[in-house]
Amino acid sequence: QVQLVRSGGGLVQPGGSLRLSCAASGTIFRIYAMGWYRQAPGKQRELVASLNSGGATNYADSVKDRFAISRDNAKNTMYLQMNSLKPEDTAIYYCNAEIGLTPLTKKNYWGQGTQVTVSS
Repeated sequence: QVQLVRSGGGLVQPGGSLRLSCAASGTIFRIYAMGWYRQAPGKQRELVASLNSGGATNYADSVKDRFAISRDNAKNTMYLQMNSLKPEDTAIYYCNAEIGLTPLTKKNYWGQGTQVTVSS
C-alpha cells in the first residue's frame, strides 16, 4: 500500500515562508512526476508546481520566483519551499505523485491536504 504523507503548513504572516514535505511510503519501484496543487475556498484545484523524473520544473505564474519544488529521491520525498507568501496563497495544499509500483505498473496518488493560511 503506497501512501503520501505530508507535513508542514500552518499559519504565517504575509511575507513569511513555509516548507511543505510529502513522503511516499510503501513498496515503490520508482517515483516519476511529482507535484503540488492547491485549492482555495470557492475555487478549483490548481497546479502550483511540478517536477518530472528528468528534473524539469513547472510553476504557476502566480508563484514563480517565490516557490521552489524539489525532491530527495533517496527519501522518496518532495518539498515545496514557499517564500514571500501572500494572502492569496491561502489554500489547502495537496501533493501528488505518479508512482511505479513495478517496472510495468504506474499509479497516481494524492496526499491528504494541508492548510496554509497567510494572514496578519
